[in-house]
Amino acid sequence: MSDFGSILLWVIYPYAMLLSFVFGTIIRFGWFRGGITAVSSEMLEKRKLMVGSLVFHVGIILAFFGHILGILIPKTWTAFFGISDETYHIFGSLMMGTGAGLLALAGIIILTYRRFSNPRVFLTSSWSDLVVNVALLITIILGLASTISSGFVEFDYRSTLSVWARSLFYLHPQWQLMATVPWIYKIHVICGFAIFGFFPYTRLIHALTLPWQYIFRRFIVYRRRPRY
Repeated sequence: MSDFGSILLWVIYPYAMLLSFVFGTIIRFGWFRGGITAVSSEMLEKRKLMVGSLVFHVGIILAFFGHILGILIPKTWTAFFGISDETYHIFGSLMMGTGAGLLALAGIIILTYRRFSNPRVFLTSSWSDLVVNVALLITIILGLASTISSGFVEFDYRSTLSVWARSLFYLHPQWQLMATVPWIYKIHVICGFAIFGFFPYTRLIHALTLPWQYIFRRFIVYRRRPRY
């Protein structure tokens, strides 16, 4: 790939998606807050929704924080505490990463099957709902495949991909480091940034809302109607 293509993919594209996430979120909360909802279809089908949603959310939350730790913690920090690269890779990446990925994958498979196979759920779904389901499914499969393949392929993502990701936040992107990254990792990164970029414009935005009003509101007192 040419230098221009590499800069386009590993510098311009990530920043464009991150800016879309930040400004899209600000606009959505500032001017279209009333439309922020998960738009539950529980009344149309409940069993698969409850199981798939629970498993998916547990897996995706664990995977998200696993990505954050894997990217933000440099090798020098773990070495300082006496944690070898092999130990970190086996317990952090393979065991925890694979477990979280399998949970997220099982959940999204159930939710995607439900959305596309149930006629009532499918007809009440917007185009963005369908795209989000498929995009999450593809991204999770790629991420899980990357994690599993790392046990067989000699590739140190902590000295390449992680350093590149941190360099984006330093505003000094080291795009050259992505040249040696296997393509399965690259496609996973591209899909992941795409989800971030379109995040504010889909129902995924509900993940950023917290029901603070339920904590600070007054208690609701329920009284039985007196019998005469």
